Amino acid sequence: MADLSNSDATYMARALRLAEKARYLSHPNPAVGCVLVKNEKLIAEGHTLVAGQGHAEANALASAGDAAAGATAYVTLEPCSFHGRTPSCAHALVEAGISRVVVATLDPDVRNAGAGMSVLEKAGIATTIGTLEDSAKKLIRGHIKRHTVQRPFVRLKLAMTLDGKTALANGESKWITSVAARADVQRYRAMSAAIVTGVQTVIDDDPRLDVRAEELGVELADIAAGVDRPVYILDSKCRLPRQAALLSRASTVVVSGEGMKADLTLPLVHERVDLNALLVELAIREHSEVLFECGATLAGAMISQKLVDELILYVAPKLMGADARSLLNFPEVDRMCDLAELVISDVRQIGPDIRITASFLEKQT
Repeated sequence: MADLSNSDATYMARALRLAEKARYLSHPNPAVGCVLVKNEKLIAEGHTLVAGQGHAEANALASAGDAAAGATAYVTLEPCSFHGRTPSCAHALVEAGISRVVVATLDPDVRNAGAGMSVLEKAGIATTIGTLEDSAKKLIRGHIKRHTVQRPFVRLKLAMTLDGKTALANGESKWITSVAARADVQRYRAMSAAIVTGVQTVIDDDPRLDVRAEELGVELADIAAGVDRPVYILDSKCRLPRQAALLSRASTVVVSGEGMKADLTLPLVHERVDLNALLVELAIREHSEVLFECGATLAGAMISQKLVDELILYVAPKLMGADARSLLNFPEVDRMCDLAELVISDVRQIGPDIRITASFLEKQT
């Protein structure tokens, strides 16, 4: 394979690019990349595959074979010390004769959390921690949040016209955004371990909320599209139509209140499913990143309860008029100081539409 600059940052950057490929298919495992370098040459590389298949280190070691002995491994996340769905990667690196391991960030999973590095160091392997750590953490934000605060990383996807509308007065909304924007949404779905929607969205749009390989536009799209991503439908008053397309999927989970007939029952708050309880349950089910694709009421509730980590907003160059439905059903604000404020991290054009990526500003008290 080609020579690369003898720089920890250079090799780790390559490992991060490999991890980026894994983020569409590795759920519930974090997306990890691994590069093996020997005598200043890259000899093998790998990334996490679907759950139950090889981790990044195992795949790179399998590719290198006996040549792995004496090599340096660059790994975006601390190698696992325990045998889970697959054998321990830390022990595999030891057995392969790796001489040095460079890790971007430690694993917050309490089953590991430094234990992987301890395995390596006890075996006499030199270690370095923290190379391109910020980039590595950004790639596994959901994994970190699930193992530190027992909640998934939550994205909320919304789409509106330039005048802030999401549907006609009669509920029709197909399609506000362009083909290009809808294809872009496919990647956010593929990044997610689960998708959440509300019963009103199902009634109005009858969506499938699936990942379609032909629209995904990434490597290993066919594999990514085949990963199981449960769809959770919040239906606190049992209004879900029996003919809904989502009910044809075995992994669809209908969520309702305690005492009601549903796949998952949770406490109700003001006659609606307790969203905090929902997020705790999603974390228990190993969903590290969750995408909410929903209507104005559920979206407004998520925002007002400060449960959204990242907002993905598509703005179409169209106008619907005063009687059309607004973007959010949001509690009325009486004072300017109480406005929900956002920090915009990215703005770009997707086809004719604009995509805004933002997070909510934490106000000082």
